[in-house]
Amino acid sequence: MAIEINKEISQGTVEQRIVYESGNEMAAYAAHQINYHIMGYFPISPSTEVAQFLDLMKANGQHDIKLIPADGEHGSAGVCYGASTAGGRVFNATSANGYLYMLEQMPVQSGTRFPMVMNLVCRSVSGPLDIHGDHSDLYYALNTGWPILMCRDPQAVYDMNILALKLAEDPEVRLPVLVASDGYFTSHQKRRVQTFAKREDVQAFVGAQPPMGFPDTLDRNNPITVGPYMNEPDYINNCYQQSVAMYNAEHVYDRIRKEYAELTGRDYPILDQYRMEDAEVAVFLMNSASEIIKDVVDQLREKGIKAGSIAPNMIRPFPQKAIAEALKHVKAVTVCDRADSYGGHGGNMVNEIKAALFTLGNHTTMVISRIYGLGGKDFYNEDGHQMFQFAIDAVEKGKVEVPFDYYGHTPGDPEKKPKRVLNPMKYEDLNTGLITVKKDEETGKLNVRVPPLRALTKKPKRIAPGHGACPGCGIFSGLELFFKGIEGDIVALFHTGCAMVVTTGYPYSAHKATYIHNLFQNGAATLSGVVEMFWERKRRGELDSLNLKDDFTFVMITGDGGMDIGMGPAIGAALRNHKMIILEYDNEGYMNTGAQLSYSTPMGHRTSTSNVGSKQGGKVFHHKDTAQIMAATHIPYVFTGSEAFPQDLVRKAAKAQWYAQNEGLVFGKILIACPLNWLSEDEQGSNIVGAAVDSCFFPLYEVEHGVTNITYNPEEKSKKVPLSDWLVTMGKTKHMTKPEHEETYKMFETEVERRWNMLKAKHANEFL
Repeated sequence: MAIEINKEISQGTVEQRIVYESGNEMAAYAAHQINYHIMGYFPISPSTEVAQFLDLMKANGQHDIKLIPADGEHGSAGVCYGASTAGGRVFNATSANGYLYMLEQMPVQSGTRFPMVMNLVCRSVSGPLDIHGDHSDLYYALNTGWPILMCRDPQAVYDMNILALKLAEDPEVRLPVLVASDGYFTSHQKRRVQTFAKREDVQAFVGAQPPMGFPDTLDRNNPITVGPYMNEPDYINNCYQQSVAMYNAEHVYDRIRKEYAELTGRDYPILDQYRMEDAEVAVFLMNSASEIIKDVVDQLREKGIKAGSIAPNMIRPFPQKAIAEALKHVKAVTVCDRADSYGGHGGNMVNEIKAALFTLGNHTTMVISRIYGLGGKDFYNEDGHQMFQFAIDAVEKGKVEVPFDYYGHTPGDPEKKPKRVLNPMKYEDLNTGLITVKKDEETGKLNVRVPPLRALTKKPKRIAPGHGACPGCGIFSGLELFFKGIEGDIVALFHTGCAMVVTTGYPYSAHKATYIHNLFQNGAATLSGVVEMFWERKRRGELDSLNLKDDFTFVMITGDGGMDIGMGPAIGAALRNHKMIILEYDNEGYMNTGAQLSYSTPMGHRTSTSNVGSKQGGKVFHHKDTAQIMAATHIPYVFTGSEAFPQDLVRKAAKAQWYAQNEGLVFGKILIACPLNWLSEDEQGSNIVGAAVDSCFFPLYEVEHGVTNITYNPEEKSKKVPLSDWLVTMGKTKHMTKPEHEETYKMFETEVERRWNMLKAKHANEFL
C-alpha cells in the first residue's frame, strides 16, 4: 500500500526506501512484509484502516495473510488466540472500547505463552463516547502480561511492528506483544518513513518461520492440552514464569533493537532521552506529544534553563532503572499522563515513576502529576512550556504546591448550561387515533387499520432536522416512516452507528423523545433492563405521579453491523421475551467506521475490507439473514420493511407496537440506502431499495407466532426484476455484472433464489 516517492540508502547496512504514509498504513505495510499467517479483526476507529489497507493489498495479490472478519472484538481476539495456538504468526489491530471488549482474552494469551502482535491505536474509552486519541485504553493493557512498545510517529509504528514480532517469538520471552500508537495523531498523520526495500530482508531479520521446538495444536505426534484448569501451587508457579518472561523482555528488546539499529540506522533505546545529560527540570511524555516537547526543551535551553525530556519506547516491562538513572540529578519533573487512574492521585505513569524513584533511593526529585490531552485534545508548544513551568515553579519554591491536577480543562459556567430548545412532544399529537390494532378473539390474528399516509403528516417527527447525516442517507426517512406507525410515547435506545453519531453531538441532540446509548454490542441487554425497570416501578406504583396515559413503547435501533457484534445479547433478549422492539436498519456494512464488510454485506459486494482487485472480487461469503435468525427464537412478531413500500411498513410498525406492549419482543429489519458507501446517486435511495425488493433479494414478509406471510410478492404482481437490475444501480456492485465476476454473480443469484423459494414454501405451509 505504501507509496514510494524515492529510493535512498540509509545509514544502515540494508537497502531501504522512503515512503510518505500514515501510522496505520505503516502497521499494515510491516505486516504485509512479514506476511503473517492470520489476522482476525473487527473494525473500530481509528485502527480500522490497518485491516482496510491489508485487504486492499490482498485484493491485488501483495501478501498471503488470511484476513478473518470477526463478529466483534471479542471474537477477533478468539480468532487470534486460536490461530496462535496452531503454530503460525498472528496479527491484529484495535482501539478503545474494542480493546476492552477483548480484554479478558488478553491475559489468556499471555498466560499460556502464545506469541502474536497487536496494534493498539490508542483512543478514548467511553463514556461518553469519544473516538479521538488518548491513553485510557492503553492503561488497561498494563496488567495483561503483554510487553508494550510505544510509537511516537509513523516511522516508529513501522519499526516497532517488526521489532515486536522478533521480541514476541524470542525463546526467553514467548509472549504476545502490544504496539501502541496515538489515534489520529499518529494513525492518520502522513510522514516521511524509511522502510526495508525488500520483504526478504524483513523476514531474514524476524526469521522466515516461527521458531520451531515449541508446542502447537497442529502437531499430531505431540498432542497437547492448552489452557487446563490449574490449582495452586501450579498457578502461582505459572504466573512466576510469566513474570520472569516479562522482565526478560527488557534485555531481549535491548539486544534486538541494537541489531535493528545496525541494519537500518534507526535506534529505539528503552528510554528516549533528550538533552538530559545536565537537566535540572524535565518533562515525561509518551508517544506523539514527546516529539513536540523537544522543541520546547531547545527553546528553554536558549534561555539558559537546563531542561530535558524523557519518553519511553517500552512501558511493559516498565523501565524502572533507566528512569531512575535519568532523573537522579533532576530537581523536578512533570509527568504528563494522557489518561487518569481515577482515585489514584495521578495517572499510571506518574505513580510508576514515583515508585521507581522511591525504590532506587531517589527521594529528592520533586514529581508533579498532570492529566492532559484527554479525548484527543491537542498538545501544543505552549502547553509544553506550561508543563515545564510547573517543574520550574517547584524548584523556585522548594516544594510542589499542587502535586496532582488536570491540565487543559475548563470550569463550567452555570449561565451557559445547555437549555431545552424543543419542548416535549404532546401526547395528543403523538396519539392520533387514526391507527387501530385489535385482536380477533376467534382467529387470534390482529386486525390493523392504517390511514392513507397523508393523514399522518401532522404527526411530529421524533428526530429533529439538523442532524449530520450524509446526503441521501436512508436511515432517517426509514426510521421516521416506521415511527409514523407508533402511537404515543417511546423510549429509544440506539446502538453505536451512523444514526447515533450524527444525531448526538454534545451539547446538542436531534432526539425529541427520550434516548439512550450504550456500547455497540450491548444495546438489547441495556434496553431489557430499562423495560423491566419500567414494569417493576409501575407495579410498585412509583410512576403514578407521571400521569402516563399509555405505556411507553421501547424501541432499540441498530444498524451498521450492530446485529453482528450485538447478536448474542439480542438473542438473549428475545429468549427472555421482553416487551420491546428491536429495529435493524440494514445498510449492508459497518458504515460508521468507514464502510467495512459486515455479516449483512451480500456476497460479491465491494467494501473497504472486501475490495475488488485482480485476486479478489468483493465479499467472499453470503450475508446474514437476521430476520430468520430472530424468527428462530420464536418471538411473537418478526417483519421486514422498506420505505419504498410505505403503507406496508407503517402497518407493520403498528402491529409491532401492539405485540411489544402486549406479548413480548418484536424484531424488524428495514433495508436503507447508503449513497456514500454504496456509490449510488443521493436521490435514488428509495428506488434502489425498491429494486432490492422487486429482485427478491430483500423480500417483504412477516412471521407472526411462527407463521410466515409474504406481504408483497413481485412475481404475483409481474414486477420481479433480474438481480442484475438492482446491482447496476450501485457502484459497489456494478463489477458483479461483468464477465470476469460471473461465477460470483451466479453464486449470489442462486442463494437469493434459494432463500426466496424457501420463504415461499414457509408462506404456503404454516408449519414451516
